[in-house]
Parts: sequence; C-alpha cells; structure tokens
Amino acid sequence: MTAPSDLADRLGLAPGTRAIILNADDFGMCHAANTAIVDLLGEGRIDSSTVMVPCSWSPEALAFAASRTDLDIGVHLVLTSEWARYRWRPLTGTATSLVDEAGFFPTEVAAVERDAAEDEVAAELAAQLQAALDAGVDVTHLDNHMGSVYGLVTGRDFLRPVFELAARHGLPFRLPRSMDGVGDDSALQAKLDDAAAAADALGVVIVDRLWSHPFELLGEGTPDEETYEQVRDGFVALLRAAPAGVTEIYLHPMVDDDELRAAVDFSAAKRGHELRLLSDPIVLQAIEDEALVRIGWRDLRDLQRAIAR
Repeated sequence: MTAPSDLADRLGLAPGTRAIILNADDFGMCHAANTAIVDLLGEGRIDSSTVMVPCSWSPEALAFAASRTDLDIGVHLVLTSEWARYRWRPLTGTATSLVDEAGFFPTEVAAVERDAAEDEVAAELAAQLQAALDAGVDVTHLDNHMGSVYGLVTGRDFLRPVFELAARHGLPFRLPRSMDGVGDDSALQAKLDDAAAAADALGVVIVDRLWSHPFELLGEGTPDEETYEQVRDGFVALLRAAPAGVTEIYLHPMVDDDELRAAVDFSAAKRGHELRLLSDPIVLQAIEDEALVRIGWRDLRDLQRAIAR
C-alpha cells in the first residue's frame, strides 16, 4: 500500500486521520439527479457534488448552487454523452473534434482520447467552468465525467489543460495520488505518479485516493440481480477499508422514477440504491464506528489558495 501524502497534515487533521469526501456526481444531468442531490446536500448526507454543465437540467442545479454558496459544489467536466436516448452537446458548438456524427459528445471515452484536439478540449472545459461561475456558483473543485481526461483507454490524456484551468482558478481537481484499494497496476501507478507531479508543479491539490463501487447493478435483469442489501454491504465494506489520508468516495444518487428510466439505458435501480445508501442507518453507523472524518472540497480549495498566496 502506498503511504498517504502529507495532505491530511496540511489540512490540519490529526495524525492517522481517515478522512473521506462523499461526492455525488452528475448533478444537473436530469431532474431525478437534482431532486436527490439537493436533498442530500441540504441534509448533510453528502459532502459535495459536481454539476454537468452541458446537460439539459443543469440550469436547475446551477440556480440551486448559486443560492447555496455555503455548500461544496464543483464542476463535473464533460467530454462524453453515454446514453442512447438522452444526449448532450459541447458548449463551444458542434463544428469541432469533440462531437460524433450526430453532433453530440461521443458515447465512449476511447473516441475522445483518439479524436479530440487538445486546444478544443481546453476551450470546452474552460467554457463549462465559466458558465458555472457566470451563474453565480462559488465553484469549489473540478472533476471529470467518465474519466475522459485521464488517458485510461489509449494512453492519450488531457490532464495538462485541466491542470492549467484548475491552477488558473485556484481549484483542486479529482485525481488520485495512488491506486490503493482499486488494483495493482504498476504501469497505471507510474502514470499517476507523473500526473501527480504535474499537478504538484502547478499547485493543484489532489486527493490521496479515489474510490467508488460498481457503476452497474451486478446481474441486472437476471434472477441473480444484486439486491439493495448486497449493494449496501459492499458500500459498508468500502467505508471500513478506508485508510489514513484523504479518500474521495463518489456515487451517483438519483431518484429511481419514470424520468430516470426513460433517460438511462441501465442501472436506474442502482442510482436509487445509492440515494437510499446515504441515509441508511447501517451506513451512517459504519462511518461513526470507523471514526471516519468527513471533509469537503472547500477545505482543499482553501489550502490550495492559501499556498498560492
């Protein structure tokens, strides 16, 4: 296991603190996401969320974020549009390398890595952040939808424009410093080491590790479909395994309703399970039993900006 960085120390946390950030991705994707995330943020069940600015329901999410600048809300930088029936387009228009033949962001990360021009990626991501700022959001951090900037498929990444954007605006970015808990891929760890060094050089604060659980509901549509209790038990095990340092744990909580099921091709039930998880007494008790310390991305942003000053 890779030793944690000194991030927890720099945040003023006690030695050995197991800090977590519970982040809800995909704010603004649809009304079902907005309904769930607004409630979770208001009740303090999650520590932060990130808005998908190009999506149709982002105005609702951005308006809420602008009205609640006390909450930790960032921008979920988008270069892909993965569903078959519900798609979204770049803010910078469709006469670029960022779209497929139908004029939408590609469905697959591989297409982004293969075809996107870096200057057009940089312009689009800057436009997404600027739209959130112009809406009055006190943006706390940046992360990335489907990992499309990391270079995980072909090896071609877009981290340089992301780090430059984050540094320019004094924002931390979702990049794990280590592979702990998600595999033992030495080549990927070496790539992370290089990326972390680039972030450090620009003063962009990153977390020690980034965890989640399966995006899809295992066995969906079969007699062996994963139950809510199995999802919950897996999530509790994830929480119990969190080591010292700062770990972001991200989920996609949404209301499992007709709108969501019309928009997505699979895993609507899983999104509903994730919403339920975050108020489940067994999950809340696990966080308490493990003495996990919940922090927010604003803490990391404050640290980054203090260092810059």
